[in-house]
Amino acid sequence: MTKTVVVTGANRGLGLEYCKQFLEKGYKVYACCRAPESAEDLLKLKQQNSEKLETVPLDVTNPAQRVNLKYTLQGDQIDILINNAGIYGHRMNFGEVESEEWHKVMEVNTVAPVLLVQELVGLMPKGAKIILMTSKMGSIADNTSGGSYIYRSTKAALNAVGKSMALDLSDKGISVAICHPGWVQTDMGGPNALIDTRTSIKGLMGVVEQLGPENTGQFFNYDGSVIPW
Repeated sequence: MTKTVVVTGANRGLGLEYCKQFLEKGYKVYACCRAPESAEDLLKLKQQNSEKLETVPLDVTNPAQRVNLKYTLQGDQIDILINNAGIYGHRMNFGEVESEEWHKVMEVNTVAPVLLVQELVGLMPKGAKIILMTSKMGSIADNTSGGSYIYRSTKAALNAVGKSMALDLSDKGISVAICHPGWVQTDMGGPNALIDTRTSIKGLMGVVEQLGPENTGQFFNYDGSVIPW
């Protein structure tokens, strides 16, 4: 039976590359983003894979669209859920941080992935896998430069909820990986980043493949190594 993957933030960068590589492996892909009708690269991919790729409008912070995704998926179980959608927010140094921006980034990066899993978990069978795309900037041990208060804190919080989720879903046979993609050449990572999206996601596909009850809840680098919290 064909396996199914759901990818959020699928319109570009890492999310789009996840879609490409899962299609190459024969998965049925639900590619979710805020405005799929204007996501040119995703639409081209859909034209090339019309039977295997379905686009779904999803703002991860929109409760009605999260419910709509669940009903769109009825009849399909979710073997893998890639929580990739995220934002950096405005870059604010100490003395500039303000709460409105912090709340906005926290809602997208930390709160929405948990609410989406809660909405979709009923469609996930034993053996299903959840990937939370985080960042090494969420590692407290790795923070040697300070700054980036908003982004760092939202990813550290995502790491914490990912660990709790791994424990809470273990009795259902669902495994969770908290994944750092590396410094990648995307709109967020910039042109000077060390690796391209294909290299990053190829490594992360290996992490997904090796994920199971024995290593659920760990914080992985894209090469499979474990990152200190």
